[in-house]
Amino acid sequence: MDLIVAAATPRIAVVDGSGAALGTFPVRRIYCVGRNFADHAREMGAAVPASKAERGTPVFFMKPADAIVTDGVVPYPPGTSDLHHEVELVVALGRDAPVGVLPVEAAAALVFGYGVGLDLTRRDLQAAAKAKGLPWDTGKGFDHSAPVSTLLPVAAFGPLQAQPISLDINGERRQQSHLDQLIWDVPEILHELSKLYALRAGDLVFMGTPAGVAALQPGDRFEARIGDALRLQGHIAPANG
Repeated sequence: MDLIVAAATPRIAVVDGSGAALGTFPVRRIYCVGRNFADHAREMGAAVPASKAERGTPVFFMKPADAIVTDGVVPYPPGTSDLHHEVELVVALGRDAPVGVLPVEAAAALVFGYGVGLDLTRRDLQAAAKAKGLPWDTGKGFDHSAPVSTLLPVAAFGPLQAQPISLDINGERRQQSHLDQLIWDVPEILHELSKLYALRAGDLVFMGTPAGVAALQPGDRFEARIGDALRLQGHIAPANG
């Protein structure tokens, strides 16, 4: 008889504005947005739209739900010698989207809360795939590739667009911007995703990173922040743990 083992649903802690525990958030899927800050698009050699009318469509990819890391300990992944950090706003959906394309003006009602996370990238594998016109899966969707902070409900967060986002590595500032610099904002991204997927409660959306992406090494310590409310701290552990 074959043994069937059910995988546990990954969960993220939820806190209120004072840091008090409110429960956990079960993760269903992880969607990610590529090239959603103009300065990062430029540093990656991509064209930057001059206006909203010239944006085209967003770039999407996915990570497995069990790629999340909630304790801050990230083992250096196999198969790469060029692991990169990308600090990002993480949007957590608390409601299912209605059937069909989600109107932009209705998108905010789906959002449960926000976190700050890292979209870790095996840049050498991604670059090799892009050069051959192949998918990015091995460069983006690997174990421990989505460290994420605790989540803060929308009501405790304040105006999203006014929030600064930053990442320090070993006490040195590597990335810094404001969320009003997103090319596609949260409602627009949820609208675009709904054209391709059925959005459900438990989905996370990593919203893209500002300029300053760079390599991480075993032993490096990171601190990602959005405003004063969201913080993610951790370190890169050796590949063997």
